[in-house]
Amino acid sequence: MSNATNPQRSDVGRPVAFDNSYARLPDLFFAPVDPSPVEAPRLIAFNRTLAGELGLDADALERHGAGYFSGNVPLPGSLPLAMAYAGHQFGQFVPQLGDGRAILLGEVIDRDGRRRDIQLKGAGQTPYSRRGDGRAALGPVLREYIVSEAMHALGIPTTRALAAVATGQPVYRDRVLPGAVFTRVAASHIRVGTFQFFAARGDTENVRVLADHVIDRHYPALKGAENPYLALLDAVADRQASLIAKWLGVGFIHGVMNTDNMTVSGETIDFGPCAFMDHYDPRTVYSSIDRNGRYAFGNQPAIGQWNIARLAEALLALLDDDQDKAVAMANAAVARFMDRFQDHWKVVIRAKIGLGAEEDDDDQGLIRDLMVTLYEQKADYTLAFRRLADAAESEAADAALEDLLETPGTLAPWLALWRARLAREAGTPQARAAAMRNANPAFIPRNHKVEEALAAAVDHGDFSLFSALNDVLARPYEDQPAFAAYALPPKPGEEITATFCGT
Repeated sequence: MSNATNPQRSDVGRPVAFDNSYARLPDLFFAPVDPSPVEAPRLIAFNRTLAGELGLDADALERHGAGYFSGNVPLPGSLPLAMAYAGHQFGQFVPQLGDGRAILLGEVIDRDGRRRDIQLKGAGQTPYSRRGDGRAALGPVLREYIVSEAMHALGIPTTRALAAVATGQPVYRDRVLPGAVFTRVAASHIRVGTFQFFAARGDTENVRVLADHVIDRHYPALKGAENPYLALLDAVADRQASLIAKWLGVGFIHGVMNTDNMTVSGETIDFGPCAFMDHYDPRTVYSSIDRNGRYAFGNQPAIGQWNIARLAEALLALLDDDQDKAVAMANAAVARFMDRFQDHWKVVIRAKIGLGAEEDDDDQGLIRDLMVTLYEQKADYTLAFRRLADAAESEAADAALEDLLETPGTLAPWLALWRARLAREAGTPQARAAAMRNANPAFIPRNHKVEEALAAAVDHGDFSLFSALNDVLARPYEDQPAFAAYALPPKPGEEITATFCGT
């Protein structure tokens, strides 16, 4: 935590070495816009570890973070802009969305040579704000900070949290709330909806410019492909299939998988109404705006494929001059998505139950029967797999696993079959259990714990629970006995049934 004040202009220096490729694209790609000043900025969180990874001057950024990360003080070398994009929102196409409250400051090359965006979210109105105030409330800013960093610690590709600043001025939603600005880091903020923005206008040339930019930035190995744009479609599809499989592995529900919330880099982005499933049910929905369950936990692979189909439509004119051939290529690429997803999911779920060598028919039945039992018995998804790792080491741990079921003892026949299957695996029980613990987190951002931390910060200005939760979630695969309460599902009365996007 910090109460850093604004620096004077002469004290700024160059704490960030910007290299802004997106700003060199044609004018239609973005609108130049400066952040709007806020009244009394105060730095409430700063990710020094991430700043180090990015090669930034962490001391200067933390010392003057209130000014920099609120947008009150320009960072030298930044070229602030709001990105243009379109998107399908809950299946309905909106031809122009764009960054209505986000401002891309620019790009840096991190210590590993990767290009990364730095963006302010909640920094004021842009030409794409569409009657919005361009601001963010404190609660959603802290939620994104917690969940994006937790996802990173879980090993899931994601945008990152660099900083959070309280603005000292209110925002008006269903009630008056404290305002904040979030600083987000991403491989890029280019979305499926960015392609749709140009394709919907029949602007094939700028679809090509964008595709070439994405290949240069994210998929340089495709430059030599026979059909680089078809290869791009396949590559984006594969990354999304892998990403969604990893989401399912930790019980994550994005909540708003619109095409403007799907990056072509394969990172998780936009954590508004996201949540983590407690007891296992593929139909689980938390998002208050997902009234028909379009983005339910178990629907996410199909929605990923649907979104890839929209990307294929946007790229159609680049795939082949013969429209029939282009359509056939696109359809084949979209059809491959589910096979890709199943391949990635197989890796995730097999690791979760300790299987190495494949025995497909028997293994698929074993996996299916486990999931059916967890569903029918309303078992906590995270704890069930974590305790299964304990059971891999010792049958004495079976009782703790069975205690998660509505009818203890129901899993005993399955456990016998599973152990018979494990007997055909190489390695010791101890090594297998350790590997399973590395695939099954003990700690996730439990919805009730997240809401508890947000309520303390928003209603009482108390950030201690926010800090403690971040500390615990930074080591999700480790047993942390002192923080065992953070691993437990909600008690009766603590359940969170709805989450909100906060825009």
